[in-house]
Amino acid sequence: MFGGIGSPRVALRNLNIPVKAIDYVEIDEKAVRSYNAMFADELEYKTQSVVGWNLKPDILIHGSPCQDMSIAGHQGKATKEGGRINRGKGADEGSGTRSSLMWETIHIIQNMSEWKPKFVIWENVKNVLNSYNRKNFEKYLSEMEKLGYTNSYRVLDARDFGIPQAREGVFTISCLNGECFDFDKLRHTKMKPLNDFLQDNVSDQYLVTQPSILNAIGKKGVKRATIIKDFAYTITERQDRCPAQIIDCGNGKYRFLTELECWRLFGYSDEDYYAAERANPKGNAIVNRTLYRQAGNSIVVPIFESIFEQMIKRENI
Repeated sequence: MFGGIGSPRVALRNLNIPVKAIDYVEIDEKAVRSYNAMFADELEYKTQSVVGWNLKPDILIHGSPCQDMSIAGHQGKATKEGGRINRGKGADEGSGTRSSLMWETIHIIQNMSEWKPKFVIWENVKNVLNSYNRKNFEKYLSEMEKLGYTNSYRVLDARDFGIPQAREGVFTISCLNGECFDFDKLRHTKMKPLNDFLQDNVSDQYLVTQPSILNAIGKKGVKRATIIKDFAYTITERQDRCPAQIIDCGNGKYRFLTELECWRLFGYSDEDYYAAERANPKGNAIVNRTLYRQAGNSIVVPIFESIFEQMIKRENI
């Protein structure tokens, strides 16, 4: 659920694990196009109605929207009103925010009757653990416990799984058999050199020309532009807005990460990227904002690979 471009399924594919994706739920039509294109050769099962059908997935995954809980999203735009800070609605149940959709996952599991998934994986931003969002995080854990699950969670960084991107996310894994998922047993990988992910001979269309970004190089605060060195910083939907991250090309020139580089920095293959590009061409635009957005909203594939490896060793699923 909230399937995006399918990083969990890419991870399973990379591990050569045969799976049947019972259902894939995503509201963004362009993300669905990319997903369908990326798995076009693997779709052995026709689209089917799940109404009234007894679903029996081994693993249920939901990376519910984070915008209303992330620093970069709704909460990061807090404003002062009447001397008090308006922090936004966060993920309160019934609030109608995108981030509150995680409660729909609870409702789906409740309606699964006696049979439930062996594992439920929930990924979200690190900010879910701060003082403002913590109540909803703990409520989620409590609701999962009522459904018979044992919860474990850990902040995982892409750099510990071979990817040179400073991207941290909270992974909560709920197990039905009464045992905690052991994050300490995850396979970690030495971070690969950033140059392995960068393209050669990048077009001048990616050069930084905006005075607002050029003038922000080396500065701190919101209006800053950081030069990428050993690793990229958290990749967002847009590369051309402050705060920005840029590559020093020498001779006083700087460029943004390309769409392909952003996809690589989430662990996707070039074949995945080009399949998505064919499904979502940029037309006459200078860059493909759709593919930037899909990368920025994704989850790092090698993290899922390590999680699935541990699950399979433990459960033989």
